[in-house]
Amino acid sequence: MTAYVGAIDQGTSSTRFVVVDGHGQIVVSHQQEHAQHFPRPGWVEHDANEIWAVTQTVISKGLAHAGISAGDLAAVGITNQRETTLAWDPATGEPLGPAIVWQDVRTQELCDSLAGSDGPDRFRSISGLPLATYFSGPKMRWLLDNGLQQRAEHGEVLLGTMDSWLAWKLTGRHITDVTNASRTMLMDLSTLDWSQDMLAAMDVPRTALGEITSSSEVYGEAAGVLAGVPVASMLGDQQAAMFGQACFEPGSAKNTYGTGCFLLLHTGGAPIHSDHGLLTTVAYQLGDSAAQYALEGSVAMAGATVQWLRDNLGLIEAAGDIEALAASVEDNGDVYLVPAFSGLFAPHWRPDARGAIVGLTRFATGAHLARAALEATAYQTKDVLAAMESDSGSALSNLKVDGGMVGNELLMQFQADILGVPVVRPAITETTALGAAYAAGLAVGLWSGTDEIAGLWAEEHRFEPAMEVVERDRLYGRWQEAVQRSFGWA
Repeated sequence: MTAYVGAIDQGTSSTRFVVVDGHGQIVVSHQQEHAQHFPRPGWVEHDANEIWAVTQTVISKGLAHAGISAGDLAAVGITNQRETTLAWDPATGEPLGPAIVWQDVRTQELCDSLAGSDGPDRFRSISGLPLATYFSGPKMRWLLDNGLQQRAEHGEVLLGTMDSWLAWKLTGRHITDVTNASRTMLMDLSTLDWSQDMLAAMDVPRTALGEITSSSEVYGEAAGVLAGVPVASMLGDQQAAMFGQACFEPGSAKNTYGTGCFLLLHTGGAPIHSDHGLLTTVAYQLGDSAAQYALEGSVAMAGATVQWLRDNLGLIEAAGDIEALAASVEDNGDVYLVPAFSGLFAPHWRPDARGAIVGLTRFATGAHLARAALEATAYQTKDVLAAMESDSGSALSNLKVDGGMVGNELLMQFQADILGVPVVRPAITETTALGAAYAAGLAVGLWSGTDEIAGLWAEEHRFEPAMEVVERDRLYGRWQEAVQRSFGWA
């Protein structure tokens, strides 16, 4: 099969465009970063116009590097940072202010007010989510409260996540798919439609929201740099990675190591509500078929912790330097870094937590801190996996991994050691973009179904646990003590 599919992967720190061939191989991948804005403590913003400009650039350069034109693409898919929220003017297409990034915590007081005496789980039975600054609904309410309410009531404001923004710019339609809608707190997980109760609770006008679609269908033809190409999939980035990892059967799971860290477990055709601090979310929906669901554990700081060591502390010059620095010492020197810069997400959900470095002595060096930063990612994954196994009632036999950090051999081996199960790295680690491409290809008939896609997945390396159980338990116990010391600071 010689046809090509394109995928736009709009992430937290960069945007990537990939071209995938009919054999599931990435022909080209072109990536460009965009600016991160921190106007106040706890605030994180993006410029949506900059992201759109970067998107057009990576598409143009990606096609040029592949030696093909837009006309050679059978379809294009979109995957995106999920909860990041913006408002724009439907008449001009211009953003009505900065996009509020998923890591932003400005809505904490609003979330506390909405929780009231019922607590953060007030709406979990409808949305599958706890009340937290992470999600899009409170961000939308904040935007409306800060100058947009009247305009929204007159139909002069559109609200959406980054998939909606890109779909609007490409096709002129205001849409979002079920995976992204399930991250807003405004969608009913059982009906896959906007919940009247949630819209009323957050006072968000339904007219400002896009139509909810499946994750894989032809939404329309693109204009501009992709003129004439069918836009045929939309998936939140973590669901796209799950799709790219061929986690199509209940019980299969993947963990993505990017800016944050996201562990998803496929739970089948009905939502399962968590008793252990996990999120219930839509995994994907293919056209008119039934939606599939997942349990998710979300960790705010993974690769972002490495960026902090690079950009704020100057400990390394490039993110990739951390492995050599961390490997220059035999262990963490009893130093633990709890990267609760925006509180702690699953399974703790402690917005009052803040970053802590525990165990410092005169013996500690920058290398110990670098190692502690990597180990923190593995420990947080174990926290989530333990909750997931409690909710599902079964233990994972292995963990598929992907994302920018999985090339770090030290981290992957430590992850296997601390989990006590094999960690499996696929031959193609850009599974987020790959998943969006697969879903778009399915919509236009390039692949026959998920069985054919599963046959394209291949293992590249398997990290087997080698740590003694006693040592694993000792290290993890120390981590849990460090986490407790991060609580109650904010």
